[in-house]
Amino acid sequence: MLSLFFSRLSLVVVCVALLLGATEAFAHAVTQGDKGYIQEISGVHLLPFVYLGAKHMMTGYDHILFLFGVIFFLYRLKHIGLYVSLFALGHSTTMILGVYFNVGINSYLIDAIIGLSVVYKALDNLGAFQRWFGYQPNTKVATLVFGLFHGFGLATKIIEYEISPDGLVPNLLAFNVGVEIGQLLALFVILIAMSYWRRTPSFVRHAYTANVAMMSAGFILVGMQLTGYFVS
Repeated sequence: MLSLFFSRLSLVVVCVALLLGATEAFAHAVTQGDKGYIQEISGVHLLPFVYLGAKHMMTGYDHILFLFGVIFFLYRLKHIGLYVSLFALGHSTTMILGVYFNVGINSYLIDAIIGLSVVYKALDNLGAFQRWFGYQPNTKVATLVFGLFHGFGLATKIIEYEISPDGLVPNLLAFNVGVEIGQLLALFVILIAMSYWRRTPSFVRHAYTANVAMMSAGFILVGMQLTGYFVS
């Protein structure tokens, strides 16, 4: 039973992502209550923004899917730390600078790109680029670049909610701290589950299926966002 549970871990992750996607058009949307809070307050509110940042990451299924793909075949903590740090660097940079300089991208288009990041990572895990093109993209650079796009996704939503310029920088930094806390918590849960699954024979048998499922979820996210873009 334990082996069966962990062999289907990735499929559960994908199902959760699709259920969330069916009820929320934007991967980086903020709930109505949080939106109203952001619009109404002014001044420095560090703890609330830390909470909002952590909540965003823990419920950000696109982030979780991408992180799941990034660490799927990483076994050493130093390698996991390196890739997660690159993703965090990219995410933090564009989120803070995007809001500070009021640089946003159409929400549908940026979320479609984020969906493509999930597709890319699944294909990378499947070795598709080497088979198709005889070339392996630099995975570290790709993780950093897609981190930049993930950060722009959130920056775009924060800009739309017209956050007060009073206390903007401290609040953004607090929000980013919360995002990193949420990322570490999500990563901790994923690593615990993956460590058990990897010890079972089913991991090798189902690794291909898991990444195909993740790729399919990425394509669905892309399709949802492009549909929203063309009908809006």
